[in-house]
Amino acid sequence: MRMIMAQAAEGAPGGMLPIILMYVVIFGAFFYFALYRPQKKEQKKMSSMLSTLEIGDCILTNSGFYGIVIDITEDTVIVEFGNNKNCRIPMQKSAIAQVEKADSDAK
Repeated sequence: MRMIMAQAAEGAPGGMLPIILMYVVIFGAFFYFALYRPQKKEQKKMSSMLSTLEIGDCILTNSGFYGIVIDITEDTVIVEFGNNKNCRIPMQKSAIAQVEKADSDAK
């Protein structure tokens, strides 16, 4: 490191290039561990949660409504809200924030 600083101080051609590259690598590693990796982890958690979704599960939507899943298709679910059996709304799976399994309520 001292040698790099000495070359940079002397004005050697290309003396600042290793320092700049070192900063790029450090900032790249920081952004990977601080931003990219946690986001990928959250996406994996969300996709595994949605893949285990079953009929009868209690869900919480992104808008804050609780409901019960009554039908599941490839990318949408039909959710029943409240005690009114006529309130059935189709929504995208991506609008689901949390899933509570029906089996955990019985125990």
